[in-house]
Amino acid sequence: MMAGSTVEPTGETTSVAASGAAAGYRPARTLPFGAEFRRQASRRRTQLALGFMVLLPLIILIAFQFDTNDDDNGGGEFGSLIDLATSGGLNFTLFTIFVSASFLLVVVVALFCGDTVASEASWGSLRYLLAIPVPRARLLTVKLLVALAYSALALVLLAGTALAIGTLRYGWSPLRSTVAAQLAPGEGLLRLLAVLGYLAIVLLVVAGLAFLLSVTTDAALGAVGGAVLLWILSSILDQITALGVIRSFLPTHYSTAWLGLLSTPVQTDDIVRGTVSAICYATVFWGLAFWRFTRKDITS
Repeated sequence: MMAGSTVEPTGETTSVAASGAAAGYRPARTLPFGAEFRRQASRRRTQLALGFMVLLPLIILIAFQFDTNDDDNGGGEFGSLIDLATSGGLNFTLFTIFVSASFLLVVVVALFCGDTVASEASWGSLRYLLAIPVPRARLLTVKLLVALAYSALALVLLAGTALAIGTLRYGWSPLRSTVAAQLAPGEGLLRLLAVLGYLAIVLLVVAGLAFLLSVTTDAALGAVGGAVLLWILSSILDQITALGVIRSFLPTHYSTAWLGLLSTPVQTDDIVRGTVSAICYATVFWGLAFWRFTRKDITS
């Protein structure tokens, strides 16, 4: 090349220079889902949470082996559910879901979704992720999807383990409940899958609330605990009949509507209302989380 000569920039080089981005930089390729999924899998809280989902059905099964039939298992509806739990694998799974849905699953979902961003901020690594650079909206999207994936995995592990060990111990029998006639095993399995699907939708409210708190605070415990406490508060308010029609707008009002899937015929009115309510709440919470995070000064 002769001294003093110039090289005309190509159209691609000009485009890169005009945008201010480095050559080869693609925002959509930063922080891949698989990389974040594996990263979260290596964390101790993920391993413990998923491990406990497998361990809980085993604990319940062992506890049932100490039943000497000297009492009525506490009496009332709960006692009858315990009696049904030992009549087949499907019934054992239903009992496990029943005792886990109101609190344990809430805590697990809040843990995955409330810890995901706040923990990065508490460690001081959040700003380094953004400096890679990972666009803020993409970082939130990937972290939310990974958190939801682990939440769904926890639900599947709980039900799958309960179904497997319950069937091995008590056999493959029809599904029975206190609100329905006996259901054939095939239909009973479909009803249980529908119950899991509805629970997953209801828990989106917890996921949305925990995720919103996660981008608001740098304390992971505060995000997780705040989501759980607000869910409990909503459950308490839902028991106050003096609130009248206001109760139907609480996020927990339709949290037990999945029982309608066990009735004969299936009661779907509250299922539909609960689904719409959960999706609306989750969408609002996630929208606020993205709005807050994209405008927040990241100093940690």
